[in-house]
Amino acid sequence: MAMIDIETLGGEDRFQAYKAQPSGAPRAAIIVIQEIFGVNEGIRRKCDHWASLGYLALAPDLFWRLRPGVELDPDVESEFKEALDLMGKFNQDQGIRDIEATIRESRKHLPENGKVGCVGYCLGGRLAFMTSARTDIDASVGYYGVGIDNLLREKNAISRPLMLHIAGADHFVDQATQRKMHEGLDDHPKVTLHDYPGEDHGFAAEMGKRRSEEAARLADQRTEEFFARHLA
Repeated sequence: MAMIDIETLGGEDRFQAYKAQPSGAPRAAIIVIQEIFGVNEGIRRKCDHWASLGYLALAPDLFWRLRPGVELDPDVESEFKEALDLMGKFNQDQGIRDIEATIRESRKHLPENGKVGCVGYCLGGRLAFMTSARTDIDASVGYYGVGIDNLLREKNAISRPLMLHIAGADHFVDQATQRKMHEGLDDHPKVTLHDYPGEDHGFAAEMGKRRSEEAARLADQRTEEFFARHLA
């Protein structure tokens, strides 16, 4: 469990990612895409869990161009506001290129034809959708992604399995937006949507006030089964 350097796609710079290594040869790789709070303890715990299941897990520091090493606590109001400010300045298209660089790096640590998946939360849920549409990732999962209704024009580029977990009472994603997601994606052969009625944004956080235990366990079980099936 350590930070590693990853070269940008253009080779002009390097950024860091948290790396969790399984005890044996990795069955596949999973890229854990951060929330707006950076690669904090909760994200590192996600990586460690995937490593315990036999996956190589990498969590790239996507805010490195703004401020490297961001770690914020969503339960502290001032840090939550800081995270929102960082999200407002974050270039999402550039972030996808950094995720693509992380995909390339992860493949170096796998056998030939080894598969790579990604799972993202909050901002990372949105980026997981974009990664599914814009890269050669093998499978993607997004938890309570924000603004996916504005990305539906990219859905025809999704050619590998994508699963989205939707918080039914998400105060960042209203009911009208959730309906648009279903209307736009329910008939897509590669996309699966799961709804969690009454759950709010952040329900699957590893720690803190946002976590909703029963819903988190169900979503995580579905995610584990999804990757076991599509990254084999």
